[in-house]
Amino acid sequence: MAGQGESRAWVFSYFQHPGRDGLRLAYSHDGLRWEPLAGGKPVLAPMLGPERLIRDPFIDQGADGRFHMVWTIGWSGRSIGYAWSEDLLHWSDAREIGVMEHEPGALNCWAPEIFHDEAGGRYLIHWSSTIPGRFPETDGQNHKNHRIYCTVTRDFADFGETRLLLDPGFNVIDADILRHGDRHLLFMKNETFTPFPIEKNIRFAVASRPEGPYGPASASITGDYWAEGPCAVHLDGYVMVYFDKHRDNRYGAVRSADLQTWEDVSDRLSFPPEARHGHVFSVAESVLEALRR
Repeated sequence: MAGQGESRAWVFSYFQHPGRDGLRLAYSHDGLRWEPLAGGKPVLAPMLGPERLIRDPFIDQGADGRFHMVWTIGWSGRSIGYAWSEDLLHWSDAREIGVMEHEPGALNCWAPEIFHDEAGGRYLIHWSSTIPGRFPETDGQNHKNHRIYCTVTRDFADFGETRLLLDPGFNVIDADILRHGDRHLLFMKNETFTPFPIEKNIRFAVASRPEGPYGPASASITGDYWAEGPCAVHLDGYVMVYFDKHRDNRYGAVRSADLQTWEDVSDRLSFPPEARHGHVFSVAESVLEALRR
């Protein structure tokens, strides 16, 4: 692991629809202009599940210095994918984590992420799943009533019981947690499709602990377009929230200094073409230089 005084850079893990090619990486020094690594080619091929997909790849560096990755392995199923790497170049064998195996009615496990709870010395893994009939108030929305579920682990070998992390009262997917001072911000996609109006926007909720309980969801912080896959970081004194404008086939972002007023900075961004729902994370400059070489 690099020394604490070493300069840092940003890396973006992403995929291209439909996700059969695998994991791709890009980098940036200002969080605005992003350049593809490895010539834009995949650096890890899908190998799990009958659909063989890598969608929504999430990577972050743990206390052990390893880069831990989780991802969506298929549109259906009760497992997520997991692998780790020391350098983002060479990866462990991928394996499935059956986070919803105890729920035979669960239809899917989408967009898993990892939050490193440093104070608790553990990792909170969360994702969205639909269990028909579980939340009757939203069960009629194309047979989808997504909520956010979670489990905890200290070593990615043994996992705690899966439990409900977030029920905001609407169909919700794509959760992302950011530590913000002594609070935790959970950004989410409002996936309401019916009844009208269609939502498809990004909101956030606040808690004192990463495992909640979270307060009510905020108003939408995104504009009149369909947004998904939020990823929040601290950048230049702002909370910057990247997201996938998937219908426009481009990436967007909003930022705020006070969590009240949000500025759309999408026109300042430059991401690799066809980039879809990924995650922005920080790496030591030496890690990036090795990737560039």
